[in-house]
Amino acid sequence: MVAHTVTSFDEELAAIDRIIRDMGHFAAAMVDAATSALLEGEQEKARRVIADDAVMDARQRELDERAITLIAKRQPMADDLRTVVGAIRIASDLERIGDLAKNLGKRVSAVDRSTAPQTFTHSIETMAALVHQQLERVVDIYIARDAEALKPLRADDEKIDVQYTAVFRELLTYMMEDPRNITACTHLLFCAKNLERIGDHVTNIAENAYYVMTGTQLPANRPKVDETGTPSAVI
Repeated sequence: MVAHTVTSFDEELAAIDRIIRDMGHFAAAMVDAATSALLEGEQEKARRVIADDAVMDARQRELDERAITLIAKRQPMADDLRTVVGAIRIASDLERIGDLAKNLGKRVSAVDRSTAPQTFTHSIETMAALVHQQLERVVDIYIARDAEALKPLRADDEKIDVQYTAVFRELLTYMMEDPRNITACTHLLFCAKNLERIGDHVTNIAENAYYVMTGTQLPANRPKVDETGTPSAVI
């Protein structure tokens, strides 16, 4: 970040960065807690995740207000304007990640642990760990302004897509084997899709962060390997 003659300008930009950092880590914690609640059937933890979404919404509003005030007062140009507009976009993606974590929390009460297949745990847990890691990494890379590190991170979304396809196939198999699994597995499919969508938002953040840092866009044809819509996904 370029230092400015007016120190307070730098402080305002730094404050926006801190909000992005806090939102990112808070969103990652929400995803982690929601997944834990789902896997362990912890209703109280799920309720806390649902309530935490209000915190994410408030932080996004705070960032928007700071960004709009900064634009009106400082009239930033070039790199500075990209930084502010990029922060607004990144905060929007982080807020959506909070919404998706909340959706995971809402599914906890609907998943009957007595009928849900116990072996699904590892697949969902592996997928959630990938998502959590990606989310923490993209925020840290953004704060560090390491543009080159964003390229492999964006490409790593493919790993989440592959895991989602594996979970989809696994749960579909359980439903075909025993109709009593259908209700629980349907809810779990929605949970897996929420995790996959979080991965997409992380990719959006990486793309916006790269533009903020470099002024150029990453190639449009980003990796996407969700095969659940193809006939071969149904086994």
